[in-house]
Amino acid sequence: MYRLFNLFWQYNLPRWSILFIDLIICAGSLSLAFIIKFDFNTIPETDFRNVPYDFLIVLLIRLFSFSYTKTYKGVVRYTSSKDVSRIFLVIVLGSVFVFCLNLLSLYFFIGYYFIPTSVIIIDALVSLFVLISSRFVIKALYFEMKNPAKEKINVIIYGAGESGIITKRTLDRDVAIKYNVVGFLDDDLKKHGQSLEGIFIFSQNNLEDLIKTNNVEYIIISIQKISIKNKNQITDICLNNGVRVLNVPPASKWINGELSFNQIKSIRIEDLLERDSIKLNTDMISSQLENKTILITGAAGSIGSEIARQCSKFNPKKIYLLDQAESPLHDIELEFTDKLIKPAFEVIMADIRNTDRMKNVFKTFKPQVVFHAAAYKHVPMMENNPSESILTNVLGTKIIADLSHEYNTERFIFVSTDKAVNPTNVMGASKRIAEIYIQSLGITSKTKFITTRFGNVLGSNGSVIPRFKKQIEQGGPITITHPEITRFFMTIPEASQLVLEATAMGKGGEIFVFDMGESIKIVDLARKMILLLGMVEGKDINIIYTGLRPGEKLYEELLANTENTLPTHHDQILIGKVRKYDFEEVDTIITELIKTFDTQNNELIVQRMKDLVPEFKSNNSIFQKLD
Repeated sequence: MYRLFNLFWQYNLPRWSILFIDLIICAGSLSLAFIIKFDFNTIPETDFRNVPYDFLIVLLIRLFSFSYTKTYKGVVRYTSSKDVSRIFLVIVLGSVFVFCLNLLSLYFFIGYYFIPTSVIIIDALVSLFVLISSRFVIKALYFEMKNPAKEKINVIIYGAGESGIITKRTLDRDVAIKYNVVGFLDDDLKKHGQSLEGIFIFSQNNLEDLIKTNNVEYIIISIQKISIKNKNQITDICLNNGVRVLNVPPASKWINGELSFNQIKSIRIEDLLERDSIKLNTDMISSQLENKTILITGAAGSIGSEIARQCSKFNPKKIYLLDQAESPLHDIELEFTDKLIKPAFEVIMADIRNTDRMKNVFKTFKPQVVFHAAAYKHVPMMENNPSESILTNVLGTKIIADLSHEYNTERFIFVSTDKAVNPTNVMGASKRIAEIYIQSLGITSKTKFITTRFGNVLGSNGSVIPRFKKQIEQGGPITITHPEITRFFMTIPEASQLVLEATAMGKGGEIFVFDMGESIKIVDLARKMILLLGMVEGKDINIIYTGLRPGEKLYEELLANTENTLPTHHDQILIGKVRKYDFEEVDTIITELIKTFDTQNNELIVQRMKDLVPEFKSNNSIFQKLD
């Protein structure tokens, strides 16, 4: 029997047969309408003599309307709301036409209704019910035969609104998916206990019970505006019970405005670490960026490229994207071109350490706002190559800052790092030296020099999350330097938006410190990533500890011990009160430091760095002997 059903579903019935069956249904509906009209008794002679003509007229009208609108051409087992709407209109309009003929027969032809009005109404209602319900019955039977209930995977959908309904229908119409929705979850108390398309709506408090009683394997978060706290609570409950968490993408990313199951992906660790949307003072930012010429160094990097995307929203005159990395710069150019990002932009391939090249850039393009994001940032790499950190992070910054001063740039925004606070490595110390230089230069310059300082950004090049993802894809192990190591994290868009906010509020000379939230244990991050992918630590993938790398410390800081902060109008941005330096003295020392590059003597270079930054104490490094 099962094989016969399968054979039946493998082939579509000829279209003419669907039309014939629809006409049979209409004939049956009309017959039932007469029976109901006369209370299952014999039809009176005066009405009975018109019955053959009634059937002929009604069925001809139905045949013409079905043929004209092609309702019979839809594949019945894939009946959609559009098919239902078409059938509804065809039946209603056809019945209205019959009613109009009835009026004509009364006033212009035979002097009475050739078909009782009540029969027309009953026939329309019965036809609608049978034509539509029969299609949905066949559709339900088809899906049940293709995906028997015993083979289905139980799913819960979070969100009983429009997005939740669309998600359920997406699961229903995809033949290849063997999912069975056992319940909806929603925060709206008014919806609890109600049903949606035959599925009951529950409170989030019932989640764990639903998982256990229904052997749920997946929960799909369909709601778009869900708080990060709520998302984390749901995810934690699911992960503790071995349930995978999936996420419906924003409607703007649906293909041709329609959601497909392939777009429903596992929730990402980035989705759980991000914070609620930042409230930006768009008017203040716009006043600083609108119709301005903007230069962004390191524009092909994670932060630089996102700053460019954010700046483009404020209608600047032109954006210049500068980087020395050819392929990444080409990629960002293609992205901006494909997305038709306006205003006008131009890519500049150049090295910030080349004074003549940079001078030509400033002379030619005359930037009014400079975002300086170009830097070497990997701690172990710079620990092994101190001279390069001096050349790029110190000399490169000095060149861009000096030219900004020389060409009367309005604002210079320096993207620094939390590793510049009480540095334990060469990279952090080089960034702190760059901070000191631009701060001291800003005291006498008309250019407003502003520093922004924040920690790790999620998904940036070289950060732990892309590295862990790659290690998981390769089957592991995941490598972590120390079981107690922690880091602050912020999303790339969040960091970039706060940079723009600091740009607008800065008066010059400030170090803006971003609220990074709570520090996160890296091993906890790795374990959560493993669980989100449905894996088990120690079974599917291992975590191993490799020891702290040169210059690495367990805990990052955002402010040095001797520093304090002042609040701003933005609760996520503080102003760090730091020691002021004399520019002439700083300029002399830094110039001497840069000259040590020619010696290629790492110990001499690092010693000069420690002289300038007394709080620089090396950790797990060969340079500890210099402290």
